[in-house]
Amino acid sequence: MQFIDYYKILGITKKASEAEVKKAYRKLARKYHPDLNPNDKDAEKKFKEINEANEVLSNPENRKRYDQYGKGWQHADAFEEAKGQQRPRRSASGRQRQGSFSESDFSDFFENMFGGQDPGGRQVKFRGQDYNAELRLELMDAYSTHMKTLTVNGKNIRITIPAGVENGQTIKIKGHGGPGVGGGPKGDLYITFVIENKSSFKRVKNDLYKNVSIDLFTAVLGGEITVETLTGKVKLKVKPGTDSSAKVKLKGKGFPVYKKEGQFGDLYISYSVKIPKKLSDKQKALFEELSRLES
Repeated sequence: MQFIDYYKILGITKKASEAEVKKAYRKLARKYHPDLNPNDKDAEKKFKEINEANEVLSNPENRKRYDQYGKGWQHADAFEEAKGQQRPRRSASGRQRQGSFSESDFSDFFENMFGGQDPGGRQVKFRGQDYNAELRLELMDAYSTHMKTLTVNGKNIRITIPAGVENGQTIKIKGHGGPGVGGGPKGDLYITFVIENKSSFKRVKNDLYKNVSIDLFTAVLGGEITVETLTGKVKLKVKPGTDSSAKVKLKGKGFPVYKKEGQFGDLYISYSVKIPKKLSDKQKALFEELSRLES
């Protein structure tokens, strides 16, 4: 099996930080993305190599194994297990001693694995590599269940994204990872969501928070205002004497609960009272009259 230098593919050194790995990957992914290079087989192959390199080097545990075991990094656990189960050897004096794998043993071990047989001639199957991908969504995209097509290692995968996924949440798509070895099962695809929020709402779990400004006159006298929610506009009654510390809960107007159809969090409205800065002479006189009445 040919050794692939993932560091060389991304154009970085072994000392590169996680941030440098991510930066190099994003730069090359943009350059060789299939959408920007239609019908370009070389670009498609390069894009696949870039994604494969990123999936290994962006994962600290996989990167550690890759640095230690090279081409056999995916089967490091199997190697360690085999090393631990080897039979004790006898020294020249006849005493038993625990054997240790030499460099040739290490190479032979992996050659046997990749060849599909163990030293006893039995068929060896190994599970394929797990893939990791990052998917960015807008807040409204995460509000409803929908289908989306992803490009992973040059292949298009259509998945269902359930409503209510959270920022940083990871889901597993079974069987969409790397191919198995020796007829073994495919690995899995792990997708981590990055929810970008450019709205006026703040999301905390399933609840939403929103600040709404009301004028001084509505705050003092009461009235009715229109408030925007994720599902449309609603009318709220403002009680007389409302101040900036007041909060109103709109039950069921929050975010959908993940994989619990029909269940929603709540929307909390916080009022902010706007103080008028430019008053006419008449308005100023009226406020002065109110001040005298108050005192």
